[in-house]
Amino acid sequence: MEKRWILNTAPNQREVDELSERLSIEKPLASLLISRGIKTVEDAELFFNPDISKLHDPFLMKDMDKAVDRLSRAIMENEKILVYGDYDVDGTSAVALVYSFLQEIIGSDYRKYIEYYIPDRYLEGYGISDQGVEYCYANDFKLLISLDCGIKANDKVALANSYGIDVIICDHHLQGEEKPAAVAVLDPKCDDCPYPYKELSGCGVGFKLIQGYCKKFNLPDQLWLSRLDLVAISIASDIVAITGENRILAYFGLIIINRFPRVGIKSIIEQSGIKIHYPPTENTIFNRVISITDLVFNVGPRINAAGRINTGRESVKLLICDDEDKSMEIGSNINSHNDTRRELDKKATSEAINEILSNDEYRDRKSIVLYNPNWNKGIIGIVASRIVEEFYRPTIILTKSSDGLVTGSARSIKEFNIYNGIDHCAHLLEHFGGHNYAAGLSLKEENLQTFIEEFEKFVSENIQDENAFIPEIDVDMVLDLTDITSKFMEHLKKFAPFGPGNMSPVFLSRNLVEEGNGRIVGEKHIKMRVCYREKSCRPIDAIAFNQKENFGIISSGNYFDMLYHVEENTWNNVTSIQLNVKDIKQSGSGSIITNNSSKH
Repeated sequence: MEKRWILNTAPNQREVDELSERLSIEKPLASLLISRGIKTVEDAELFFNPDISKLHDPFLMKDMDKAVDRLSRAIMENEKILVYGDYDVDGTSAVALVYSFLQEIIGSDYRKYIEYYIPDRYLEGYGISDQGVEYCYANDFKLLISLDCGIKANDKVALANSYGIDVIICDHHLQGEEKPAAVAVLDPKCDDCPYPYKELSGCGVGFKLIQGYCKKFNLPDQLWLSRLDLVAISIASDIVAITGENRILAYFGLIIINRFPRVGIKSIIEQSGIKIHYPPTENTIFNRVISITDLVFNVGPRINAAGRINTGRESVKLLICDDEDKSMEIGSNINSHNDTRRELDKKATSEAINEILSNDEYRDRKSIVLYNPNWNKGIIGIVASRIVEEFYRPTIILTKSSDGLVTGSARSIKEFNIYNGIDHCAHLLEHFGGHNYAAGLSLKEENLQTFIEEFEKFVSENIQDENAFIPEIDVDMVLDLTDITSKFMEHLKKFAPFGPGNMSPVFLSRNLVEEGNGRIVGEKHIKMRVCYREKSCRPIDAIAFNQKENFGIISSGNYFDMLYHVEENTWNNVTSIQLNVKDIKQSGSGSIITNNSSKH
């Protein structure tokens, strides 16, 4: 698929030269820092060396004092506490964090007083459910702590209140018109919350609760520091910004995962096939160790798979497990769920693509809405994302739920707010929710065809520029291959952890040639060595995943331009620099759009 390259405007060269000299780093990396808003030595030092003491005071969050006091009273008076969380990675890691903290605080009798609850994706759906509240009441729980959900559960909180159950909400989603009548609502995105950092994950909000509890009662910092690994996993998997406080949390969480992993996380890493040695040798942090990318693509999906295929309780059970043999058993089961998830995902995606390609109507449509009652509800969000990647259209994938409704997941493209499109069709829907780029919905089957037509009409009226259907790649800067040295790589690694708000930089090099040994590997990837023809340049290894269609460009002998990340690749215990190619174009074949504002 053709892609537009959007090149960020280079910063002032005088500022680049000055920062490069003062930090003793290469000019391209000084330019990268300035483009990301880091313009002083002091800011750079904090960026390169995150400081745990710079975390915000948890009591800056509205209702934190109420939440800590209510939790303290429950513990002191031996009340039963139910730790309730969503079934995805953010929710289950948050439950594991708060539950394990309470285990340690309460001591050996904890089973009498605390329990965790993950709703069934298929029978209960997202968030606090009626069944969950009824379970709480039937089992004499007096306090419910909701994690990664609850900010819009006004009726469920009211039901809990009617039963004499207090609720502490720890969420990070946008509030509705009115907040629920909970004893405490911890959510930095609430309109009246003054907390200075708004991008915490759901697990991050739960973390601030235990940090606040420890601060109030002067408990050892280790009680919250030791759980930063769970916060890092939630940050990576929930795709929240890795800036500000989240950068600090992710940085130190990764150190724990790499140096002192809890047995459950270690078992997931081993099940995923990542080769890593514990304990690590000296200077291995951010070398070939577990990274945010590993959490996103290897650890997170496996934790998620339990809730998609079976129950999210398995994920919590694994994350709080302290027995290596038992954790390997649970991890193996979860890995099997992930294999099942991949098979279902692959089959449904193939069926969806075939339906689109065989239906002439989709040639002229600006949206894609597909319904198949046999698709598994747990994977339709993944399928929707795959279809957006393949066709770059606002996409809704629908199946039939256990209550007889048609239910679905929506994913969008950069230029279209899919929540607004769904909201426009609200009169046809039973339920819906979400944000700009992802949403969920349900409707009666008899309304489906009308919904498809009205949604397509709204998309067509709101996307007039055909360029909106061409995906973009943001390019940080033009880079000469000769600038890529081992010293450059060592300094670049200090920019990690990468993620939203601090993405791994995309570099552009022009007028390259392939050394002559380029080949297709694994049926659809290109392995090559690139260099310049006219000037001295050591060829650099490069891998272009899923870009078989570009092989003709690099093998023609003509010049080509290339977008790439600079990474390290370890093979047979030898680590070398490798370019991870994002896209390739024949030199001079297309324009590059210059963007005057940073998108990182």
